[in-house]
Amino acid sequence: MALYSYEAFSKDGKKVKGVIDATSQAVVREQLVRQELYPITIYLATEESRLNFFQRLMQGNVTLKEKILFTKQLSVLLKSGVPLLQSLELLVDQFKGRLHSVLIQIKDEVKEGKPLADAMGQYPKIFDTIYVQLVRAGEASGKLDEILLRLTEFLERTAQIKSRIRSAMQYPIVQMVIAVGVVLLLLTAVVPQLEGLFEAQGDNLPTTTKIMLAVSEVVQSYFLVVIAVIGIIAAAFIYWKNTQSGKILLDKLKLKLPAIKFVTRTNAVVQFCYTLGLLIESGVNLAEALDIVVKIIDNSVLRQALVEARDKIIKQGKIAQYLKETGVFPPIAIYLIQTGEETGQLGQMLLLVAQNYEADLGEMIDRATGLISPIMLIFMALVVGFIIMAIAGPIMQGGQAFGLEGA
Repeated sequence: MALYSYEAFSKDGKKVKGVIDATSQAVVREQLVRQELYPITIYLATEESRLNFFQRLMQGNVTLKEKILFTKQLSVLLKSGVPLLQSLELLVDQFKGRLHSVLIQIKDEVKEGKPLADAMGQYPKIFDTIYVQLVRAGEASGKLDEILLRLTEFLERTAQIKSRIRSAMQYPIVQMVIAVGVVLLLLTAVVPQLEGLFEAQGDNLPTTTKIMLAVSEVVQSYFLVVIAVIGIIAAAFIYWKNTQSGKILLDKLKLKLPAIKFVTRTNAVVQFCYTLGLLIESGVNLAEALDIVVKIIDNSVLRQALVEARDKIIKQGKIAQYLKETGVFPPIAIYLIQTGEETGQLGQMLLLVAQNYEADLGEMIDRATGLISPIMLIFMALVVGFIIMAIAGPIMQGGQAFGLEGA
């Protein structure tokens, strides 16, 4: 039995909606006719489809952690000999929110005879192209449990890299927020208390103090305007960087800055090699695998280079040669990929390349984090030091003048 939603006209011409539990659309139609209702549309319902906008909003999105847990549990159940439909039924109640609703729909469609990959493919924001293609390859080869296990490892590695990059950025951001907070506190709370002392010295104030007083006055008098301007600039930047020209310019910049260039290229190599290796090892043909892989590269400039290489590879089948022409892959990576081509172990070699450069990427991220923190501390020291010196200078001058007058 599955849940079907319907829209129909009653005898008096009113439009009615409802839900019926039935084995097929034909059975739903018969039941409606017996109730003297004339069906307009009948479609397979989901718990999600019966929720209003605010209920869907409250459900939230499916997290990567939830997807990893679902994939791992499904792999374990299938490996233990539990049939697919029964495995899905067992997993439905293990999750809440949107994933719970989606799994109900997937379970119902699998029950109706639809392949698991096709059912998952209806939710591209949850199950992306790589996920669906690997599931399809697993269903075709009869090794769905093994491929789901590989897919779990792939998702876990992706989560680890994202977590590492996020952690590397968190500390500098916290430092920046603290620096801005300290500066605002000094300008809005400390400096106004000393304005009388500064005014008493007239034009004898140091240049640094005059600059600080001017900035303090602007911040105090136009605080909301300053915040609004900063907000507008930030919003404009976010909008611009999401445009095609903005993305291309920023991606080109990432390939020119020394430390960021290495991270960007190495990340592209890891993404490309690990995903392509996983797809090939799972039985997806090279042309289809390449078409999937080039779409997941983050940098648009590198993506375009790989798209051009993909077209040549599909025509001539020489993957190492055309990857070398992109200038993205290091010589050692090209050598290993070529060795894999010649020995018939391309998938394994691609995974080996990804593993080696993933370690390099992790080391580079750690090194960059170690460099960013001291730079941020120096920046904080310079800004706060400038304000303190601007405050301390006139106080010291006032003290010296007072000592001279006392003498």
